[in-house]
Amino acid sequence: MSSLIDSVNPWFVAVGLNTILLGLAWIAPKKLLTPAGLFHAWFLAILIWVTLGWQGYAVVMFYFLVGSGVTRIGMAQKEAEGIAEKRSGARGPENVWGSALTGALCALGVGIINSGFIVPSSQSLIPNPQSLLLLAYVASFSTKLADTTASEVGKAYGKSTFLITTLKPVPRGTEGAVSLEGTLAGIVASVAIAFVGWGVGLIDLLGVAWCVLAAFIATNLESVIGATLQSKYTWLTNEVVNIVNTLIGAIAAVLLAWTWISIIK
Repeated sequence: MSSLIDSVNPWFVAVGLNTILLGLAWIAPKKLLTPAGLFHAWFLAILIWVTLGWQGYAVVMFYFLVGSGVTRIGMAQKEAEGIAEKRSGARGPENVWGSALTGALCALGVGIINSGFIVPSSQSLIPNPQSLLLLAYVASFSTKLADTTASEVGKAYGKSTFLITTLKPVPRGTEGAVSLEGTLAGIVASVAIAFVGWGVGLIDLLGVAWCVLAAFIATNLESVIGATLQSKYTWLTNEVVNIVNTLIGAIAAVLLAWTWISIIK
C-alpha cells in the first residue's frame, strides 16, 4: 500500500502545485508566458517533478525565472532598435520546448531507469547512467541560461559586438554576434544555475565545472551556427537552434565527465 502511495503521490503534488501556479500566472498582470505557453510549461513542470522531484523542478524554475528576467533587461531600448524578443519576451510553446526539450528527455530517461523498466547492467560501457543523465539535465539548462543571458545582456549593454566567425564589428542583435559584456554575463549565469544543481544534489562540484565548460562551448558553437547556417535554411529557426544548443551542452558535459572518469581510472 505504501509503495502505491509513494508512486501516486508525486503526481498529485505535481498536478496540484503546477495548476495553482498556472492559475496565478494566468491572472498576473505581467505575462511571462502566452496562454498556450502556460499549458505547455504546466505539462513540462509536471514531467520534471514526477521524474526528478523538487530538485529537478528547482533547476528548471531557476532557469525560467532568471531567463525571463534577463530577457526584459533594457526591453524598451531593444524594442526601439528592433532586436527585442517577440511578444515583449512572453514565451510560447515553441520557446518552452526549444529551451527544455533536451532537459525533458534527460529527466524522462532518469524516470524510466528509476521506474525499473530499464535496469542498467554492471557490465555496461556507460558508468552510472543516472548520474550522467542528471549531469546532462543540469548542463542543458546551464547552456540555455548562458545563451539567453549572453544574448540579452549583449543586446542591452554590449559596447562592441563582433561576428564570432570573423571578429568584425556588427550591430547588436546580429545573429552570431558576441560581446565581452554578454559573454561574461553568460558565464556568470551558467555558474549560478550549475550551483543550483549542485545545491539540490543533482550533480557534484566537479559536475558544476563540466556544466560551465559545456555551456561555454555550446553557446559559442550556437553563435557560429547563427553566423553561418541560420540565414541559409528556413527550417533552422531560433527554437531549433536552441534545441541544438542545449543538446550540444548536454553531450559536451557528459563527454567531459566520461573522459575524466576514464583518465582517473
